[in-house]
Amino acid sequence: MGLWDVLLGRSKPVEPDLDRLFGLPSAALTLQAAIAFTPTGAGSVCFASIEGGAFTQIRQEVGALLDADSERARAPVEFSRDTYGYSWMLSRRAADDLPALVGDLHAVNTALQDSGFGPQLLCSLVSFRDAELRPLALVYLYKRGTFYPFAPLPGQLRDNALELQARAVIKDDLRIEEDLGRWFPLWGAPGL
Repeated sequence: MGLWDVLLGRSKPVEPDLDRLFGLPSAALTLQAAIAFTPTGAGSVCFASIEGGAFTQIRQEVGALLDADSERARAPVEFSRDTYGYSWMLSRRAADDLPALVGDLHAVNTALQDSGFGPQLLCSLVSFRDAELRPLALVYLYKRGTFYPFAPLPGQLRDNALELQARAVIKDDLRIEEDLGRWFPLWGAPGL
């Protein structure tokens, strides 16, 4: 960063650190102990839709890599597009195998980043539920290198109290996004 950047108030963008995803199992233990939310075994990666042969090849390679895992006892990796035009990759694992799910999400993010599609990566999420089946997701913002909780309610509403409670619980486990304006709703996210 140069002198003009400092004087004009510009800041250097945060570099994505995909290894932060590996903090999710620790945060999951904290969530379970503090507010009784447990992983569902579902996680997804969201990226801006990309067309072309290179992306099709990466998608096939990522799908083949994750589907080839002999430990994957459930449905294969699923790709979809939401109503906003974003692409999603959904992975499912046993609910008690969060480290494997995080490994899947890390592998997809890394494959896309290493293939030059890093700028199209938006976020990754892992979903949780409590005994009342209330949904909660921990969302990793790729371009910010931070996490935030997202707790959807029916009718495209949010459980803000639960989101703030989850933030307070996991703040020592994950780097939390401080700007609440960046806690984007992920309506209809696969796996949530």
